Amino acid sequence: MRRVEKEISEKRDLTMILKGGKYTVISMCKENEVYLVTLSYGYDESKNALYFHCAKEGKKIDFIKSNPFVCGTVIEDNGYKDGCVQAYRSVVFRGKMIIVEDLHEKKIGFDVLLNQLENDPSTIKNKLFKKDETYENLELLRLDINEISGKEEKAES
Repeated sequence: MRRVEKEISEKRDLTMILKGGKYTVISMCKENEVYLVTLSYGYDESKNALYFHCAKEGKKIDFIKSNPFVCGTVIEDNGYKDGCVQAYRSVVFRGKMIIVEDLHEKKIGFDVLLNQLENDPSTIKNKLFKKDETYENLELLRLDINEISGKEEKAES
C-alpha cells in the first residue's frame, strides 16, 4: 500500500467492516473477459468466508466454473467530513468461489446471509425455508477469503 498511514492492519477492524456491510462488488475473469457484479452477502467469521445466493445458471455461474478465483471489495461510507474529505473504510479481498452442494452447509450459509441482511431473519426463515427442497432449488456460493487488506480515510470532523 502506497499510503501506509491509511492501512487497516488489525484483523478485528477488517472483520468489523465485513460484518457491518451488506453489499460487495466481486470481479471475475473468464479467458480475456472480465465481469463485475454487486451482490448482497453474509460473512461467516469462523470460516473467513462470504456467502451469496444466486440462480443456478447464468453469467456468474459460467464465470465461476471457468475460473473460481475472484477479487472483491466492501466499502463503509462514513460521510463527508472537514470540507470535501470523504471518510470511509474499505477492504479488498481475494479468494476462491465455491458452489455449495452440501445441504447442511447450505442451511448454515443461508442463516449467515439472512442474519446479516435482515432485521428479522426469523420471518423469512419461517416463511421460505421450512423444507429441505427449498435449499435444493437455490444456489449458494461461498467465497473463501485467502488474502485481505484494508484502507481508511479518517477525515477529522
